[in-house]
Amino acid sequence: MGPLKDIKILEFSGIGPGPFCGMLLADMGADVIRISKKGTEGLENKFDIHNRSKRSITADLKNQATVNEILKLIDQVDVVFEGYRPGVMEKLGLGPDICLKRNPKLVYGRMTGWGQEGPMSNLAGHDINYISLSGALNAIGRKDSNPAAPLNLIGDYGGGGMHLALGIVSGLIHSLKTGEGQVVDSAMIDGSLSLMSFFYSLNEMGHWEDKRESNLLDGFAHFYDTYECKDNKFIAVGSIEPQFYSELLEKLEIDDKKFLDQYNKELWPELKGLIALKIKSKTRYEWNEIFSESDACVTPVLDMQEAQDHPHNVSRKAFINIDGFNQPNASPRYSKTKLEIKHNAKEVGVDLDDICNEFNISKEAF
Repeated sequence: MGPLKDIKILEFSGIGPGPFCGMLLADMGADVIRISKKGTEGLENKFDIHNRSKRSITADLKNQATVNEILKLIDQVDVVFEGYRPGVMEKLGLGPDICLKRNPKLVYGRMTGWGQEGPMSNLAGHDINYISLSGALNAIGRKDSNPAAPLNLIGDYGGGGMHLALGIVSGLIHSLKTGEGQVVDSAMIDGSLSLMSFFYSLNEMGHWEDKRESNLLDGFAHFYDTYECKDNKFIAVGSIEPQFYSELLEKLEIDDKKFLDQYNKELWPELKGLIALKIKSKTRYEWNEIFSESDACVTPVLDMQEAQDHPHNVSRKAFINIDGFNQPNASPRYSKTKLEIKHNAKEVGVDLDDICNEFNISKEAF
């Protein structure tokens, strides 16, 4: 049941990156108990992937009797994490000082946009705001357009949920080795900056121009971009290394000697135009057949349904169908501790009786 089997985690319900962090931990085998707001019982959509494999209870966090019982629950778990604005948990009487005093081994995770302190710590924000201050947003898009609003993967999910999950697991290792718990302050602005580390490094070394569509990996290079095919679908080209680039030219049947000067940036716009004309001459299916067993690093750009049906994803069981929902499977994969998704999201509050009995807390207080 995964490497985190028998680890008990209490998640205070939120949206987006916090529940995603809980999903990752549950995927790894942890017993994640999600506390939602009293009055939301039964409202869960079973297809909300964030809450798969979790148990669910509800609570009125403004009721002191309820808080007292939650503290008894916190005494018995390994991890607590929350995604409220700074100070909210302290006002509820569930802040880290109180919890760690009661449970010194506890790992207390905190998910915020701007961090627990700093001049912006109490301000609202979303993914696009966090990545705008990290340099990531300014680097995404075409040079003749506004910065492109990407999917909220950088700030929310990579710099947020995964960042916190790594922090929690690292804190757990420390706790198991030393008996000492601690607070994990995961800010999406910090996580976004961490994801940008490589590009700050390239910029410092003089290998990155700090403007859109001007570099090797941002769509400027003719051998690292997407191209439209005859059927208005797209392929992705990532032929960076010379041997892969050579195979790209061979498969495209290009013998123009200008292409041999691969890294001459002055030629890139012209060469890109020539490649675009060549790729426009065939359908995506035809190009996929040509490059299907090639090291040229050329792949079709798939939509979500196509991704589910792609032979590679099918062969690796990258998707799993649970109760009618074909969803991305748990990962990464382990040789010993096999991962298993227990179930789709449950109805909110459905596990209250079981949790109260298991942890010997009063149901009447909830």
